[in-house]
Amino acid sequence: MSELLTFFQGRRGDMVELLKTLVSYETPTRDKASVDKMGAFMEARFNELGASSVTRIPQAEVGDLLLAKWNEDALGKPIMFLIHIDTVWPLGTLAERPTYIDDQDRLFGPGAIDMKGGITIVLETLRGLKDRGEMPDRPIWVLMTSDEEVGSVYSNATIKAESPKVGLVLVMEPATIDEALKTMRKGVATYRLDIEGLPSHAGNQPEKGVNAIIEFANQALIINRMNDLKNGRSVSVTMVEGGSATNVIPAHVTAFVDTRAISVQQFEETEGMLLELQAVVPGAKLKIERINGHTPMERNDAMVGNYQQAKRLGEAQGLTITEASSGGGSDGNTVASLGVAVLDGLGPQGDGLHALHEHVVLNSMPRRCTLIAAMLKDWVFEEE
Repeated sequence: MSELLTFFQGRRGDMVELLKTLVSYETPTRDKASVDKMGAFMEARFNELGASSVTRIPQAEVGDLLLAKWNEDALGKPIMFLIHIDTVWPLGTLAERPTYIDDQDRLFGPGAIDMKGGITIVLETLRGLKDRGEMPDRPIWVLMTSDEEVGSVYSNATIKAESPKVGLVLVMEPATIDEALKTMRKGVATYRLDIEGLPSHAGNQPEKGVNAIIEFANQALIINRMNDLKNGRSVSVTMVEGGSATNVIPAHVTAFVDTRAISVQQFEETEGMLLELQAVVPGAKLKIERINGHTPMERNDAMVGNYQQAKRLGEAQGLTITEASSGGGSDGNTVASLGVAVLDGLGPQGDGLHALHEHVVLNSMPRRCTLIAAMLKDWVFEEE
């Protein structure tokens, strides 16, 4: 066991108390006032940790964003942590499901693994390095967002503006249940399909109508045939609504389609197939549009190189570092789409994202702090 790992294991109790504090802030994305309360706590912590600047980026609809910087005038490319403080859980969830630690040393609580555990890792790593007098003389940034759980609609522009200024982005989404880093994330997109038919009385003149539900049934079968699960593409009709009365030929259907793809090429091919859909029932009209999405975070040569360097640094500290893929998207997908170096899943081990059994494996936190401290101290960019 390395001396650095021993040090952080000695601070495990502090990590647990900080995680409990962070979970005690209920931060549903759409409740700006509640999210801003935790934002104020985070700003104070950044300042306590000696940030050279903390910039508030005001938001009207969601919590304000923060960009904290250490050693911002130092030479070299910055390493930037990307964190979000919002959760999917409504106010009052804590009263129904108070935080607790079970006999397997797992902390349960709303937002614990997604991603207040990852935030704990960032703060405790920086505090540990500061207390040891080992804060590296390189620029270190933390970009804190507040709307990841609704697709980063408001923070997307800031993420895209700041990420190209740095050399490496560390996305603090949780590790896998096996504590692996995430070196590939599928692209994900949601499409809205609107079908217009023609209403008519179902008893007197059904032949005069254009049945939008029958058109949808045809389209659903066509869409389902786009699946290529063996090669990583899934295309799923996930919601549908249509019809106005039991005795009327339905004139309208709205449906939603979820797509996943493992490569940018596959992502674009899937979109092309959906946008080329044509009506089957005579007289029916289709409209399909993408309403949100992330292109894939591909496991390309750059990603493999970054993972291998992280693995070497971790193993030098006595850690076991592995990699895995994820079927869901994160802000890491956005960063990757910009051609910026990124690693994801740097948060702690755990399970139950958005579920009642959401939890953090507490023993994983010192290991993650050790890995990230080693990366901050010894990461080498290729041109260096």
